[in-house]
Amino acid sequence: MKILKYIFLFFPALLFAQDSLNGVIFEVDENDSEIGLSGANVYWLNTSIGTVTDLDGNFSIPYNSQQKKLVVSYVGYETDTLTVTTKKMVRHQLSPKGSLDEIVIRSEQKASSRSFLQSQNVLNVSSDELLKAACCNLSESFETNPSIDVNFADAITGTRQIKMLGLTTPYTLITLENIPAIRGAAQAYGFSFIPGTWVESIQITKGAGSVVNGFESIAGQINAELQKPSKDDKLLVNLYGATNGRYEINTHINTQLSERWSTGLYMHGNIRDTKFDKNDDGFLDTPLANQINLLNRWQYTDAEKGFVTFFNFRYLKDEKQVGQTDFNPNEDRFTTNAWGGEINTERFEVAGKLGYVFPEAPYQNIGVQLAYSHHDQESYFGLRPYNIEHSSAYGNVIFKSIIGDSRHNFKTGISATHDDYKEFADIEGYNRTENSLGAFFEYAYDDLEDFTATAGLRVDTHNLLGTFITPRVHARYTPWEKAALRVSAGRGKKSANIFTENQSLFSTSRAIVIENSGGSIYGLDPEIAWNYGISYLQGFNLFGRKADVAFDFYRTDFQNQVVVDWENTREIRFYNLKGSSFANSFQFEFNINLLKGLDLRSAYKYYDVQTDYNSGRFEKPLTPKHRIFGNIGYETPITLKGSRWKFDVTYNWLGEQRFSNTSQNTADFRLPEYSPTVGTLNAQVTKVFSPKFEVYLGGENITDTKQNNPILSAEDPFRPNFDSTFVYGPIFGSTYYAGLRYKL
Repeated sequence: MKILKYIFLFFPALLFAQDSLNGVIFEVDENDSEIGLSGANVYWLNTSIGTVTDLDGNFSIPYNSQQKKLVVSYVGYETDTLTVTTKKMVRHQLSPKGSLDEIVIRSEQKASSRSFLQSQNVLNVSSDELLKAACCNLSESFETNPSIDVNFADAITGTRQIKMLGLTTPYTLITLENIPAIRGAAQAYGFSFIPGTWVESIQITKGAGSVVNGFESIAGQINAELQKPSKDDKLLVNLYGATNGRYEINTHINTQLSERWSTGLYMHGNIRDTKFDKNDDGFLDTPLANQINLLNRWQYTDAEKGFVTFFNFRYLKDEKQVGQTDFNPNEDRFTTNAWGGEINTERFEVAGKLGYVFPEAPYQNIGVQLAYSHHDQESYFGLRPYNIEHSSAYGNVIFKSIIGDSRHNFKTGISATHDDYKEFADIEGYNRTENSLGAFFEYAYDDLEDFTATAGLRVDTHNLLGTFITPRVHARYTPWEKAALRVSAGRGKKSANIFTENQSLFSTSRAIVIENSGGSIYGLDPEIAWNYGISYLQGFNLFGRKADVAFDFYRTDFQNQVVVDWENTREIRFYNLKGSSFANSFQFEFNINLLKGLDLRSAYKYYDVQTDYNSGRFEKPLTPKHRIFGNIGYETPITLKGSRWKFDVTYNWLGEQRFSNTSQNTADFRLPEYSPTVGTLNAQVTKVFSPKFEVYLGGENITDTKQNNPILSAEDPFRPNFDSTFVYGPIFGSTYYAGLRYKL
């Protein structure tokens, strides 16, 4: 009967109307700045009606004129009871418990955490988590995270490949502040174009994402929130150097121009100009590279009138040289003197976000997102050129409000995208333009006790994909204390950018074969998949210490997929799926606070990813079935001067991975069916001297695990056996680094 009750309550039209009380709970820091308190409890005295503040400290709770006493509580702060006589917006400051002269009380929050309250399965990663490793860019931000898999795409470019639920990033929507960002031409290298210090937090959503952000998400969504000029340090300098020849500098300069205007200039530069060939195969273990990356960010906030606005202007120039150690681009480009290549990328972006909260109805707001980017990559690999120019425009208008009371929220709006592609691969040109226009509606229900649900639907019309519907649903139920049981289902659809998503193919001698089926994109049909998931999160106390376990299982079923077939060593073949393709992902995670300041995180993952190829059904190449993750971190207590030590160790183990078929090769270039297992160990020590200054030392792959012969036919790269894509583990071996951070 209880389940029927929730099904009934899910439909807002059957519910009575009720008013809401809105407000914000905050603290004041030593600079007299207001900081919203996330996770504060707000409830009516002697009732079960309550809520929890969001990341910015905002809340909305059902209002009844008979209820006068509102209780606000938060761990480490005094509990306050407010007298409420009207629906006027509440602004309340909480005070730390036991606040005395010359004693600083700090609240400690987890660097990464899962929500027990959201209907979606979301992992929140803070900037503190990113500092636990050498987070030079976004592609390196997931080393201490068990939900994302990171591996190298090939042995030539040094590109880190990101996977979620056993599927590569094209099936995951990547957004910057909920604006689609790493897509199209940026798919291969875009993660390395976002410096780690620019990132304030990351939200990782497993399963089909929200319809508000578009129709392309299949396996999940990774959203990165950038630093805010009004909250970021006035000055940040981060210097980094590593034994692999990489050096970089990050500088943030933020200025409060007026009471409402703030601006920030974010500058990043990196260089790698030393040649390394540790395995003596004649090829660079890591590419020579340099990058200049500039971001100018503007923020306007008028709390009284309800306006919040951001404008971003960004320019990037990235240059890489790859190939044999004796390759000289000025003399050897497009010759057989030596095998080598260059990847030169120039990118410009402008983006804006406008948010308005209605003063008379704080639960109601409207947001506008606009973005434009131009991406130009000119590259060649040996004798094979690949160029892509991609211009993209995006617009989204979102209206949010309630139906009756705050238990029933909805978002609705319209979005539009424009993508213009000009590609040149080998000797062929491929040009196309994609335009789409869509409308969406998403309804969220929260009974304020133990059930939340979100259901969304969008309709899009696309000049190449046609007109189609995208449904998605998420639900969370709390069967008992400190528990969250979630289910989700959703559909996604996307164009396959076969060259930019598989750029490693150019670092081989394979011929490109496209089985044209009359489709609208490279002669192929769009990719369509359903994703289903169930997860369970349970918090508990073990020997007096806080702990939690999480289980999740997700399955992705492709209705159509552009199959990337590597099973013939002389070619790479693209064609529409002619059977079944699926990905099963199971993850078990256990986390515990062993002692004060000492935390252990561990996870086991199992993947079953299979596709029907022309030659039969096989496991997806280079996807381990089994993975084990472990992370232990310790932080000493903070002294009165703000100094402390931080220690962090991460272990990753990958089971054997299937190699694509090499039986057509001569005996010297045949590989076994499966790779060896791989284990890597990373560690970092940070000394915080004061809130303004810290230094860090670390090592990646301390055990010096490496794949000694990652390139087939490295001694003769212009012959048919040449292939650099059989990479299952580290190539460079161990790397040690050091750096410092200074901020005001």
